[in-house]
Amino acid sequence: MYLLDANRANDLVQFVHRSANWLAGWSRDLFTFDEAWARVVCGYGLAAVVYLFIGHAIANRVSR
Repeated sequence: MYLLDANRANDLVQFVHRSANWLAGWSRDLFTFDEAWARVVCGYGLAAVVYLFIGHAIANRVSR
């Protein structure tokens, strides 16, 4: 939503932002790029990739 310049006053955007902050709290501000978009992509992207692998591992365990 940051990269698409979403309306920050919108309730849905605020909900997604709060949820993303909670889920990616451990990876936010981990990288210090000069460009704001690069910090957003790396900080939240890293959390998304980690949760993807964790979810995949849990799904494999459940299916067995």
